[in-house]
Amino acid sequence: MKLLENKTAIITGATRGIGRGIAIMFAQQGANVAFTYSSSVDAAIALENELKDFGVHAKGYQSNAAVFDAAQELAADVLKEFGTIDILVNNAGITKDNLLMRISEDDFDKVIEVNLKSVFNLTKAVIRPMMKQRSGSIINMSSVVGLKGNAGQANYAASKAGIVGFSKSVALELGSRNIRSNVIAPGFIETEMTAKLDEVTVQSWRDAIPLKRGGSPEDIANACVFLASDMSSYITGQTLSVDGGMN
Repeated sequence: MKLLENKTAIITGATRGIGRGIAIMFAQQGANVAFTYSSSVDAAIALENELKDFGVHAKGYQSNAAVFDAAQELAADVLKEFGTIDILVNNAGITKDNLLMRISEDDFDKVIEVNLKSVFNLTKAVIRPMMKQRSGSIINMSSVVGLKGNAGQANYAASKAGIVGFSKSVALELGSRNIRSNVIAPGFIETEMTAKLDEVTVQSWRDAIPLKRGGSPEDIANACVFLASDMSSYITGQTLSVDGGMN
């Protein structure tokens, strides 16, 4: 029995890195997958085909979750195409790192908008259908940085900490409707983005982690499958750190 059989998931920012890992594992576990991407059309088509190979329904949507109306439209389109929305994974995010002295107002606003406001936008868009069916699992991607801060990432840390408070509040509001809201806080995850960094730096990060390795997108995807499935049906309002012991 596949853990997510016949469930429909929306995953934002899924054409690379962690989002892609989640989409593939969800499809392997039997979920139908609607995913969003911002600009990489070719990567989206490739992912769509890869997901369909697992025998599930999959579709990519070019959509910016940071825009309120776009998020509402996306949820309506997915509902029409897939029939239900059972799982929402708010994964899309950006960084604009700098010391506070040098962060511009625009760099602050942009990070809050893409990382935090998008979570509000999409959560608000899916709760009606979830309330109607009296079930749903919302998984919001925070970060180890949102829990302990990081020099040079005040804007990013604020956006990721905000996700934790938001998710806990949603859990309290919607628990009586059997809608669960949880957070995953990844640590240092090795993706195509980190592959561009210099090896000495990356190795020093690995050495500082108790498990002595960076995480993989699969490590995060495994935690997502658990929180999306009925295996975690009595878990809500929680933050699960997947960070090799960093925090």
